[in-house]
Amino acid sequence: MGNLPKHRATLERPFFSCGIDYAGPVLIKCNKGRGTKSTKGYIALFVCLATKAVHIEAVGDLTTDSFIAALRRFSARRGAPRHIYSDNGTNFVGAHWHFIPPSSPHFGGIWESGIRSVKFHLKRVLGETILTFEELTTLLTQIEGLLNSRPLSYVNDSDIECISTLTPSHFLTGDVLLSVPEELPSTSNHRHRWELLQNIKRGFWKKWSSEFISSLQPRKKWQDAQPNLKEDDIVLIKEEGPPGTWPMARVLQVHPGNDGLVRVATVKTQDSVFKRPVHKLRKLPIYPN
Repeated sequence: MGNLPKHRATLERPFFSCGIDYAGPVLIKCNKGRGTKSTKGYIALFVCLATKAVHIEAVGDLTTDSFIAALRRFSARRGAPRHIYSDNGTNFVGAHWHFIPPSSPHFGGIWESGIRSVKFHLKRVLGETILTFEELTTLLTQIEGLLNSRPLSYVNDSDIECISTLTPSHFLTGDVLLSVPEELPSTSNHRHRWELLQNIKRGFWKKWSSEFISSLQPRKKWQDAQPNLKEDDIVLIKEEGPPGTWPMARVLQVHPGNDGLVRVATVKTQDSVFKRPVHKLRKLPIYPN
């Protein structure tokens, strides 16, 4: 296996080097109310090659002008990128880009995989729902926050309450992202549309987070023995929770079977101690202080 590209392994500011891809089309309502016409819209995904941070923009069409407008919005908030990687889409040809070879999406794995996950789950949760451009922008921004709250690793500490989670948002804002509370007292029709957006966001979170946690433990053929969990490992607990939450625990004790394989572990969270089967636990690498 070859080494990572230079821009994947170089310490630089977020989005100094990034990959770009498009998703869509998605249907957007031109105006609110019944009987309004709908038009096609698209999603532009920017992925930082160094920190894996994500920036999502809603765009009106596939023209170069529309993309340049999205790139200007992106640069105004994230800083102008020095290196940009993309496929050979016609809307990208016209600027000095790093193009991956035609018919070779695996060359753009870090951003191609990101847009594939977003496209797949967003399509599932949207279904036949048609949003306004403002609603789509709000939804994509919330999804962007969820993606940037995913744990990349942990900074080790002896106390579970002091273990800090390293996420892409730490590189962007220096801290974890906090979202607006989901429950707001209202009886107006606006609440119905707001609840619709929250239901879509929760549906996306449920599907995407489950896939993300499962991806932390690659499934290999059973011919090769896999390392067991051990005491003091830091793990994510695979269970349902509010969007943006990642339950974390330390392994206190493992319970191997007669064959020496660990199938159950006792873990400690900030609040309690309990047992979980190992298929509900996902280990992440730990970096010392």
